[in-house]
Amino acid sequence: MRKTRQRQVILEELGKVNTHPTAAELCTMVRRRMPHISLGTVYRNLDILSRSGAIARIDVGGEEMRFDAAVSRHYHLRCLRCGSVEDVDLPVMGSTLEEAAAKLCQAQVCGHNLEFVGYCRNCCAREVGF
Repeated sequence: MRKTRQRQVILEELGKVNTHPTAAELCTMVRRRMPHISLGTVYRNLDILSRSGAIARIDVGGEEMRFDAAVSRHYHLRCLRCGSVEDVDLPVMGSTLEEAAAKLCQAQVCGHNLEFVGYCRNCCAREVGF
C-alpha cells in the first residue's frame, strides 16, 4: 500500500477519536485539513486501509459502516436509539468461545465478532426509566 497524504490524514483523524465514525463523518473531519477531498476519495481510501489491516471496518447490524483505528480484537456496543458505537472494555473470549461454538456446530470456527446492542450512557441519561 502506497502511503499518500490523503491516507495519512485519514489515519491521523481516525486515530484522534474513539467514536467509530462513518465515512461521511470522517470526511467532515478530514475536510478541516483537506477542504477539497471528496467523499468518494475518503471511501476508496478507507477501503484500502481496512483491506490492508491498518484500520478496522465495523459492520453494525444493518447500519452504515463505521471505522476504528484500533485494530486489536475488541467488542462494541451499538446504541439502538442514537446509533453510536463504543468500545466495551471486556476481555476477548478467544479460543474458549470459538471452541465451544465449533463443537456445537460441528464446524471449524476461525474467529468471531461480537456486538452488544442496547442503549448508550448518553441515551440512558436522557430517558427516565433506563
